[in-house]
Amino acid sequence: MSLIGSIVGGGWSAYQFYDDYLTMKKQVLEYTSPDLSHYDEQIAVLKAEIDSILDEITLVADVAEDLKNDMKTDLRSMNNDIRHITEIVNDIEDRQKEDTREIFDELKVIEENLDLQINKALNNPLNNMSAKSK
Repeated sequence: MSLIGSIVGGGWSAYQFYDDYLTMKKQVLEYTSPDLSHYDEQIAVLKAEIDSILDEITLVADVAEDLKNDMKTDLRSMNNDIRHITEIVNDIEDRQKEDTREIFDELKVIEENLDLQINKALNNPLNNMSAKSK
């Protein structure tokens, strides 16, 4: 009897397994995939937006690079101009110092000549004044 019970139990289990298999097969065959076209559209829109943003970022980066290069060039030019102006100012300053020295030298010569002429005039016997010697 236990053998018959085992055979009947095994048959019943096989029948249940086969019935579940057929039910599952029917569900798989009747399965329709959900409509994901809405997601595809959203993905396409997001991709287009991302591409647009990347293009704008690239444009901004290019403009920033150009500005950086322009600023570097302008800065180098300004430094060269400053060096040139500094050289000019130094040359003018040197010339002005030299001119000042020459003027003082000339003034000394004129002063010495004037002192000499004053002493001659004062020491002239026709003059009633006498010169005081230094």
